[in-house]
Amino acid sequence: MASSPRRLSRPRDNRWIAGVCSGLGRRFGLGAGMVRLLFVLSCLLPGPQVLLYIALWILLPNEERYSAAY
Repeated sequence: MASSPRRLSRPRDNRWIAGVCSGLGRRFGLGAGMVRLLFVLSCLLPGPQVLLYIALWILLPNEERYSAAY
């Protein structure tokens, strides 16, 4: 049985600020802590990292939770 592809979304658990790093980690098979560390380190370099984070916060949907009861 093939697993379903992982959608890029912001999970409702394991969030610190908006869940962007956690969602990226889940999507690409990395730990949320590793993505957070990479983001913080990337902020030491010049570039639009914070703007990209804010854009992803706005554009990425929240993870949907389905209840067991229909």
